[in-house]
Amino acid sequence: MRVGFIGLGNVGGKLAGSLLRNGADIMVRDLEDDLVAQFVDQGAKAANSPKQVAQACDAVITCLPHPSISAAVVEGDDGLLEALGPGKIWMEMSTTDEAEVKRLAAKVLATGAAAVDCPVSGGCHRAATGNISIFAGCDRETFERILPLLTMMGRRVLHTGDLGSASVLKVLTNYLATANLITCAEALSVAKASGMDLNTAFEAIRISSGNSFVHETESQVILNGSRDISFTMDLVLKDIGLFQDVADRAGVPLEMNPLMIEIFKDGVERFGPRELSPNIIKRIEEATGLDIRAPGFPAEMSDDEPEEPGYEVIPARG
Repeated sequence: MRVGFIGLGNVGGKLAGSLLRNGADIMVRDLEDDLVAQFVDQGAKAANSPKQVAQACDAVITCLPHPSISAAVVEGDDGLLEALGPGKIWMEMSTTDEAEVKRLAAKVLATGAAAVDCPVSGGCHRAATGNISIFAGCDRETFERILPLLTMMGRRVLHTGDLGSASVLKVLTNYLATANLITCAEALSVAKASGMDLNTAFEAIRISSGNSFVHETESQVILNGSRDISFTMDLVLKDIGLFQDVADRAGVPLEMNPLMIEIFKDGVERFGPRELSPNIIKRIEEATGLDIRAPGFPAEMSDDEPEEPGYEVIPARG
């Protein structure tokens, strides 16, 4: 199966790298020529348009920063729709809106091609090693066809149900991660203000009921001072905004998420949309004069789990 990959950014480039590393026949497309050149140097083919990718490949993966960009790639001039057809598959790995992925998928399905929303979760450091988790929303037959590709890119693969279900779960998990980030920032700030040693505070949280994936990753780069988790405030706002849209459509009145949206809107206004997301703690640092840093923590996260073949995660049934 020849695979096309459109979007070679922080996450997409690492996912495409896992495909290439595992022997996939891959064609790439990105607006940044230097990113494309890096893949060509490793044996990938380059494409001049999304249409060319769809013409040449059996499966086309998009991993892009905003739903509007995915829409342009799919239905714009020289877009995927001009060349998709029976036997081909569109795999949307971007974090996107359930309603939007269903809208685009309807057009893809009308060509005779299949469609999947299959976003990833677990951070750039795990995307780099092929140990990230992947959700996949589609019919079971299509899932079976793409499972070999998904297990090249990720360690744990979950078939979430119908198309769109993966996107709902992705923004749900990103909402939880954002809540964890805000509370970790507040907890570390209170620890510092109370005279606690921050190295000790980090370990207290890590070995306790307060622990989380976010604490074990983002708290470390907060304390280092780099705040580099390869994710920016504008992307956080996009993701929790998408979660709010899901909640609004479902008629669920939320209390935490609207507050989180206001916190990150304030962060963007103060520090800029491309500020690293863990620097949301700067709001507290500026208000208190505290410096929430400690020695011994890494500037960026790396995955020390060895790469192994991925597998399907089967939900427990009663």
